[in-house]
Amino acid sequence: MLERSRIWLAAVVVAMLPVLVLAADIEIANPQITANEDGYVVSADFGFELNERLEEAVARGVVLHFVTEFELTRPRWYWLDEKLVSRNRVHRLSFHALTRQYRLSTGGLHQSFDSLSEALRVLSRLRNWLVIDGRAEKPVVQPGESYLAALRMRLDINQLPRPFQISAIGNRDWNLTSEWKVWQATLPAEAR
Repeated sequence: MLERSRIWLAAVVVAMLPVLVLAADIEIANPQITANEDGYVVSADFGFELNERLEEAVARGVVLHFVTEFELTRPRWYWLDEKLVSRNRVHRLSFHALTRQYRLSTGGLHQSFDSLSEALRVLSRLRNWLVIDGRAEKPVVQPGESYLAALRMRLDINQLPRPFQISAIGNRDWNLTSEWKVWQATLPAEAR
């Protein structure tokens, strides 16, 4: 009986291997939407590590572009869900050999770090990202209503230099992404 249980357990593990291999490399935890004086902001934590190939690429001067995407939709029973908000934010991770520092940039903002782990720690913490401008003349959302919010992060291989794009196609080492994290969000009243 014990031998049959072991065989059954081994069969289950072998059957689950394709699912485990296709599992997302970035995990999203604690996503939330809060109100502030400018509108609505999103905060979340991303759990991931760079593999050896990505670490080596950054250390050799390749810039990695991480795209964070947010969507807010209103469910409709009679048609497809209505997409109200769609935002993305790009973080660029690079290494500067002259200063021997890692640099994390978004828009015109730059931060320098002594180690890759420090840069990744900041990259993995999304805080107060303005996704809905509360100062718009015609608001797209109403406080107190319930919406579907979705968030994900991915490494954008289309932003890599051409030789790396070619080698990244179909290569698991360059595929760093999360699944869409979807949650029901009731928007609080804006803080004025």
